[in-house]
Amino acid sequence: MSGGTADPGGTAAPEAARLGEAPPAGLLDAGERMTREELRAHQLKHLRATLRHAYDNVELYRRRFDAAGVAPEDCRTLADLARFPFTTKADLRDTYPFGMFAVPKEKVRRIHASSGTTGRPTVVGYTEHDLDVWADVVARSIRAAGGRPGHTVHIAYGYGLFTGGLGAHAGAERAGCTVVPASGGMTARQVRLIQDLRPEIIMVTPSYLLTLLDEFERQGVDPRTTSLRVGIFGAEPWTEEMRAEIERRMDLHAVDIYGLSEVMGPGVAQECVETKDGLHIWEDHFYPEVVDPLADDVLPDGESGELVFTTLTKEALPVIRYRTRDLTRLLPGTARPAFRRMARVTGRCDDMIILRGVNVFPTQIEEVLLRVPAVAPHFQLRLTRRGRLDQLTVRVEARPDAAPEQRDAAAAAIARGVKDGVGVSVDVEVVDPYSLERSVGKIRRIADLREG
Repeated sequence: MSGGTADPGGTAAPEAARLGEAPPAGLLDAGERMTREELRAHQLKHLRATLRHAYDNVELYRRRFDAAGVAPEDCRTLADLARFPFTTKADLRDTYPFGMFAVPKEKVRRIHASSGTTGRPTVVGYTEHDLDVWADVVARSIRAAGGRPGHTVHIAYGYGLFTGGLGAHAGAERAGCTVVPASGGMTARQVRLIQDLRPEIIMVTPSYLLTLLDEFERQGVDPRTTSLRVGIFGAEPWTEEMRAEIERRMDLHAVDIYGLSEVMGPGVAQECVETKDGLHIWEDHFYPEVVDPLADDVLPDGESGELVFTTLTKEALPVIRYRTRDLTRLLPGTARPAFRRMARVTGRCDDMIILRGVNVFPTQIEEVLLRVPAVAPHFQLRLTRRGRLDQLTVRVEARPDAAPEQRDAAAAAIARGVKDGVGVSVDVEVVDPYSLERSVGKIRRIADLREG
């Protein structure tokens, strides 16, 4: 893949990741140069300090540790962490707004929060040290994705209380990049900015990137001719099929970034452009476990379950064994050997649809859709009830160039693919192009229309 066109002004862009290159050794920071043994010693030291910090300064942790019969000093090995209680999103909501903060309010330099659309928002805080660490891990992530000092980064994550925009912004500046803080929305203007300002990198949700692609094509611009060489996509699950779709239509390297507000924000883990084989977790700051989501037991590396994080260097809001609800597995490091990888998130415990006894995730449906040439990657899952049985309808857009007679064949192919690959029968509606709601941030794939 060529990764965009040459600079028409004759000024060469900084060395880019268009060939999938690893950063030179001189750009790796001290954490990235650790051996696995050095990393484990670092983790245990900071884990013990974090447990003590949380116990001494957060009432909820003090009560939970005491009830479980454990003290910070009982963590003598990394495996001992399994003796400590979990933290959930409900804990942050129940202690709203500042009950989980471990420092006095005057030491907090920034506050972010969730939208609160499903209840009380979760509020997270950052000290000056926390903001420095956050900028460092996002800068590390951008370098791993192929970004270099002097590149321009177009940030289309939302700014404000959502951590995406400001987290990416600080990290890009820390990496020595020029930032275009476009935020979300105003799609036609974003397309114009990309054409005029010629960024090498875009940071955005994968669903909104699809919206931008549609707008490029609506304006008669071939997305493959833009200056963009790297797309760093996060904030929602996406598939290998989606990567192939984006890279085909835009001629760039599509890589994954992972994070969540309660743990830090974007920059907890990053896929390296030279391997594209899963996200390396920055384990010098975030200690991962994978647990059985039902039995709560820690699973060995390689087995799929729910991802759990303990922060190692956070001051304002340390979290102990935070249940992310994301489903994945841990794998050995490759491009950054000391850091384990997490496989691409296959879904969330709370996004899972149980349909007639079968677990169904939106990413499984997406994989099927992207193998059917006549449909676009814009879809919605609608849950209804017929009598006593739940029914799932997949609504997906036809591609603009698809002939009318292709729609019935596409619907049949999708229904067959879901039945064969997922194990459930679904209805399929192939709707007109551009008729489904477009994302300007995180997309909501599931519409639950069941009464009661």
